[in-house]
Amino acid sequence: MSLPTTMRALQQASLNGPQDLRLITDAPVPRPSPGEVLIRVTAAGVNFVDVSQAQGMFADGPQPPYLAGIEGAGEVVAVGEGVTGLEPGTHVIGVGITGGAFAEYMVLPAAAALPVPPGWADEQALGLVVSWPTALAALRPLGGVTAGQTVLIHAAAGGTGQAAVRMAKHYGATVIATASPEKHDVVRELGADHVIDSRGAGIAADVLRLTGGAGADLVLESAGGATLDASLAAAKRVTGRVVVYGLAGGEAAITNWDLVYKHQVHVIGLNIGVLIQAAPQMFGEVMGELFELLGAGVLRPGRPTTYELADGPKALVELEARTTVGKLALLP
Repeated sequence: MSLPTTMRALQQASLNGPQDLRLITDAPVPRPSPGEVLIRVTAAGVNFVDVSQAQGMFADGPQPPYLAGIEGAGEVVAVGEGVTGLEPGTHVIGVGITGGAFAEYMVLPAAAALPVPPGWADEQALGLVVSWPTALAALRPLGGVTAGQTVLIHAAAGGTGQAAVRMAKHYGATVIATASPEKHDVVRELGADHVIDSRGAGIAADVLRLTGGAGADLVLESAGGATLDASLAAAKRVTGRVVVYGLAGGEAAITNWDLVYKHQVHVIGLNIGVLIQAAPQMFGEVMGELFELLGAGVLRPGRPTTYELADGPKALVELEARTTVGKLALLP
C-alpha cells in the first residue's frame, strides 16, 4: 500500500490548554519501528488525559509542539519488524501515551493493539483500552467491590463513569452516582440507585444520609479539587476505599494529619498506563474479565459523540467544562 508522506493532524502548540490545539496539514506520516504497527486512524478517543497533557499537568507528558491524542482506532496499514498476528487490513484499537491519535495516521505498540470486536465499527470500540479497563481496575482488583456493598461513582455520565455504573450493578453493588442535574436521567437509565448533584456542596452528607450514616464502601474518584475531600468524607471509616484515577477539577491538598485524624480510609492511586507497565499480569486479568463482561452483554458497543478532526479543540474544551455526556470521538 502506498502511503502519503504528510497528513492532517492536531498539534498542541503550548501548555496553556486546549485552546492552543491547532490543525496542521503537513505533519509527517510516521513509520512503524520494530514492534509497532501503523494505523490509518478512523476514530480517535478524547480523554481527560488529553486535557491534562495540554495543560502540562500530566507527569512526564509530551512537550510542545506535539501531536495530541492518546487513543486511536483504525486499520493497520503497515507493521514494523518482528510484528506477527496483526496483518494489514486488521482493525485495531490502542493507546500511544506520547500522543499522535488526533491525526490521519498513528503508530501503536503491537503488543497493546487489540482487534476491534467483530461487528463493531471502529468508533464503537473507543473506551475498550482506556475508560473501561480503568473503571474495572478501580472496581475490582484495586477497589475490591463485592455484592451488597455501596459504591460512590463520580462523573457517572462520562465514558469511564458510565462503564463503572454498569459494572458495579453487575457485581451486585448499590450505586450512588454524581452528575450535573441535566445528566441525571442518563445516569438513572444506566442503573444507578441514587443520583446526586455533582456540583452541590453536600455530596458527603448526601452519601451518609443514603447509607444510614455508614458511608460508601468504595469511592471512584476522578473529580479532583475540593471534591476529593468530600469523597474521603463519604467513605466508610477504616474499611472504606477511595480509588483516585483523575483530577478533572485540579489538585487537592490532603495531609497525613487528615488521614490520621479526619479521614481514616484507604486511598489508592490508579493510572492505567502505569498499571499496564508495572503490573502486566493484573492488567491481563482485568482485560480478560472485561471481555467476559462484553460477552455477557454487560458492556455494549459504545455510541460516542463525534466531532470532525478540526473541531478537536472544541471537544476538549467541552470535556474540560464537563458539558458532555459519554465518550467523545474525533473523526479524521
